[in-house]
Amino acid sequence: MSALIILTLLIVLMLTGMPISISLGLTVLTFFFTFTDAPVTVVAQKLFTGIEKFEIMAIPFFILAGNFLTHGGVAKRMIDFASSMVGHWHGGLGLAGVMACALFAAVSGSSPATVVAIGSIILPAMVKQGFPSRFGAGVITTSGALGILIPPSIVMVMYSVATNTSVGQLFMAGVVPGLLLAFLLGLTTWYLAWKNNYPRLPKASWAARGRAFYKSIWGLMLIVVVLGGIYSGKFTPTEAAAMSAVYAFVIAVFVYRDMPLRRVFKVLLDSASMSAMLLYIITNAALFSYLMTSENIPQNMANWLIGQGLGPIAFLLFVNVLLLLAGNLMEPSSIVLIFAPILFPVAMKLGIDPVHFGILIVVNMEVGMCHPPVGLNLYVASGITRMGISELTVAVLPWLLTMIGFLLLVTYVPQVSLFLPHWLGM
Repeated sequence: MSALIILTLLIVLMLTGMPISISLGLTVLTFFFTFTDAPVTVVAQKLFTGIEKFEIMAIPFFILAGNFLTHGGVAKRMIDFASSMVGHWHGGLGLAGVMACALFAAVSGSSPATVVAIGSIILPAMVKQGFPSRFGAGVITTSGALGILIPPSIVMVMYSVATNTSVGQLFMAGVVPGLLLAFLLGLTTWYLAWKNNYPRLPKASWAARGRAFYKSIWGLMLIVVVLGGIYSGKFTPTEAAAMSAVYAFVIAVFVYRDMPLRRVFKVLLDSASMSAMLLYIITNAALFSYLMTSENIPQNMANWLIGQGLGPIAFLLFVNVLLLLAGNLMEPSSIVLIFAPILFPVAMKLGIDPVHFGILIVVNMEVGMCHPPVGLNLYVASGITRMGISELTVAVLPWLLTMIGFLLLVTYVPQVSLFLPHWLGM
C-alpha cells in the first residue's frame, strides 16, 4: 500500500508538468507528514547526506572538462583524424562521425555534449558533400549516445552513487560494450551508405593520417590521463575527473588556443548551472530512496518477485521494458537515481552481477536518449539540424534498432560487460 501511495503521488505531480526533482521532493514531504511520524529533521539530514559521497564530486568536474573540450577545438581535430582513417569507405563522413563520437565520448562523459561537439561540425560538412540530412542526423544522434557508455561516464557515476558499486569497475566494464556498439553503429552506417551509394572521401595517405593524429594527440591523451590514472592507482575516479578538467582547460586555452580567456568564465558558469541542476536531482532522489528503504519497499518487492518464480532471464526482460518505458517520461539521471535503488536489491537476490546490471541500465539510458518524447539527444540534434522531432525519430530508426539488438546482447551475455574487469582481476 505504501508503494502504491508513493508512486501515485509521484506520477500525479509529474503529470502536472512539475520538474522531476521537485516532484520527488514533494512526494517525500507529503508522505512523511501525512502517513508517518518521522521528525522533520530527518528530511533536512537526508538532503545533506544525499550528496556527501566523495564520488559525486566527479560529476561537476567531468561536466567542466566536457564543456572545455566542446568549446576548445578538440572535436574538430578528432573529426579530422577519424576522416583520415575511415573517410574513404562507403559513407566516409558518416563513419568518421561514429568514430569521432566514440573518441570524444572517451574524454567527455556526456551524450548531449558529444552530439553538440561532433554534430555541429560534421553535419554541415555531410550536407555539403551530398549526404541526405536525415542520414547525418541519424548517425550523430545515436552515436552521440556513446558518451555515457564509453568511460568516463556521468551516468555510471550516478549508478555508483545509488548502489555503492565501484566506479572504477563500471568504467572498465564500459570499454568493450562501448567499442562494440561503436562498431555496430558504424556497420549500420556503412551498409546504408553502400546500399544508397553515398559519397566517399579520397583515401588519405599515411603521412596525412600521421599529421591528423599528431594534431589530435593532446585531446586523445585525456583518455590516458583519466583511465590510466584510475587503473594505475594514481587517482581515484573523482581525482581523475578533477585532473581531466584542469587538463582540458590547459589544452583548450594554452595548447590549441581555440578558447580565449574571456570565454572561460562563461564555460565555468554553464558548467556550474548544469552541475547544480544534477546535484539538486541527486539530493531529492536520495531523499526518495531513503523513503523507499524506510518503508521496506525494495526488499518487499524483491521477495514478491522471487516468490512469483521470476528468474534472472524474466527479471532482466522486465527491467529492460520498465526502463525503456521510463525513458518516454524522464531523462537518464532521474531514471537511474529513482529505479536503481529499487531494482538493485532484486538483482542481487537473483545473483546478477552488480557491474553487469549497471552496464545494462546505462545501455537502456542510451536507447532512451534517442527516442521520443524525452530523448535528450533528439532535442540537441534538432537544434543543430533544424529538423522536427518526428522527422528525427524516423531518421534514427535504423540505428535505434541496432541499439535495441545490442541491448539484448548485453542483457543476456554478461561477459560482454565483465570480460575486461575480470581479465584485469578487478
